[in-house]
Amino acid sequence: MRFATYSTGGQTYFGAVTDDGMIPLNEAFPQWPTLLDAVRAGGLDALQQSAGDKAASHRDVTYEMVLPNASRILCVGVNFPDRNAEYKDGSEQPKFMSLFPRFASGFTGHDRPLIRPPESSQLDYEGEVAIVIGKAGRRISQADAYDHIAALTLCNEGTIRDWVRHAKFNVTQGKNWDKSGSIGPWLIPFTNASQLDDARIVTRVNGTVRQDDVLSRMMHPIRREIEYISTFMTLEPGDIIVTGTPTGSGARLDPPQFLKPGDVVEVEVSGIGTLRNTIEDEMA
Repeated sequence: MRFATYSTGGQTYFGAVTDDGMIPLNEAFPQWPTLLDAVRAGGLDALQQSAGDKAASHRDVTYEMVLPNASRILCVGVNFPDRNAEYKDGSEQPKFMSLFPRFASGFTGHDRPLIRPPESSQLDYEGEVAIVIGKAGRRISQADAYDHIAALTLCNEGTIRDWVRHAKFNVTQGKNWDKSGSIGPWLIPFTNASQLDDARIVTRVNGTVRQDDVLSRMMHPIRREIEYISTFMTLEPGDIIVTGTPTGSGARLDPPQFLKPGDVVEVEVSGIGTLRNTIEDEMA
């Protein structure tokens, strides 16, 4: 089952996604004001059971970032071999993974525009799988790592490329422009290792495949990401880890091809779905 955050009629809801529309679940679970609260309470099974005997009642909806009040989003950079090879020092696999934070304000929802700011024309795409933590833990072993995942979703980790290079030791300012990326469309409960181990991620721009790789080729697999991150911080339910993007971003094409208004970007993973966004310039 798929769970989304969405708005309609001037109100925001969370609920189950069906082919006929949305099944709102807020009223059935007043103790959980948001989908994030349901995740933190380990409530996805309860949501699924409740949705099973209800019909869709919301059809004209707008998708929001799936967990718009997420407090911690941590991204893994340069995590596929071909992506690593793009860097001058990329001949060897790095011993440790690159990490940086993103904030919820930098993301929008499915079928919403990514916003290109007037300060830069270098808005780029990065298709990724994101995991949502469901069980807290510190110093989690790789063997136990998957037990701490509640759900999966998709991310277009939109990046303002020239702002990434403003400083020597960080990329934060190029990664957190308002609504420059997206997370969604929905959460898929994580129930089986094959949902990640066998997953293929494909990113298309205007129908043309730009990124295509399998998660099993990650230099730092998701089990290792959870182990490493939980060494220095306690992972909490509702934390999001954006796990890494393959080669093929617009900045690495010859010549570079950055996103422009009217473009359509799709990030697709079988078993999770397709995250689709258009591009618009920021209104003055």
